[in-house]
Order: sequence, then structure tokens, then C-alpha cells
Amino acid sequence: MKSSLGLCVLLAVLWLALSGYFKPLLIGLGVASVLLVVFLGLRMRIVDDEGYPLKLRPLMSLRYVFWLVGQVFKSNVAVARRIWSSDMGLSPVVFRVESSQKTKLGQVIYANSITLTPGTVSINLWDGEIRVHALTEEGAQELAGGEMNTRVAEIEGA
Repeated sequence: MKSSLGLCVLLAVLWLALSGYFKPLLIGLGVASVLLVVFLGLRMRIVDDEGYPLKLRPLMSLRYVFWLVGQVFKSNVAVARRIWSSDMGLSPVVFRVESSQKTKLGQVIYANSITLTPGTVSINLWDGEIRVHALTEEGAQELAGGEMNTRVAEIEGA
């Protein structure tokens, strides 16, 4: 029930933010569409903790998104420098990194964050371990340092 209510609120806020209409008829249609979607989700049995993760901490998530954008920018600059230099200095490496997240959602957020960062790609996620391809040894060492892993764990409240 908690997931259903949270999903209703999330969908209603999203609908209102995307539509921008505040006329009674349109708000009524928005409420009806939100209720229909939640009803169908409940009937299909897909509204659960994994489908709608109430356990994620919103302020930490926002803070993480800003940090991740900075990391993506920094990595973009590093990859662009290597591309434009006469000696690229690439040393591709495939390695494994441990994921300390407690939920599957947390592990997926971590793996996707790795892939969003230029120069690294998550290849496989299995039992709390992520196989990663990095363009350089430095990128691999930075990722193995664990800052991104710790920040994603903070989102979960771990």
C-alpha cells in the first residue's frame, strides 16, 4: 500500500510538472490517468519495492546527481585530451569492482553510473560484482578507489 501511495504522488507530481495545466478538467483527467496507471500496475503485480524504491534518499540522490555530472564532465575532458594528443596513452583494461549496495536497484545505479562516465563501461553485473572496461589504468584505479561506490551506497541509506 505504501508503494501504491508513493507511486500515485510521484506520477501526479510528474504529470503536473510536465503538463503545466491547472484547469479543473485537465487536473481531473490527470488524476484519473494516474489512478488508472496505479490500478493497472497493482493488477499486474509490478508495484513493489523494486519498481518504486521508497528507500532511496531524495536529497542524497540529488547531491549524487550533481556530483555525477561533475565526474562526467571531468572524464569527458580527460578522454578528449587523450584523443587530441599525438600519443593517446591508452592502456585498456578489464577489471572487477565490488558493489557494496544492498539492493539490486543500488547495484544497477552504480553500474549505470560507471557507464555514464566516459572512458569506462560496465560489461556485466553479477552477485554484487561489476566487470568494467576502462580505457586507461588511471580510470580503473580511480574507480577502484571506491568513491562512486560509497556515494551510491549513501543514496540507499547504507
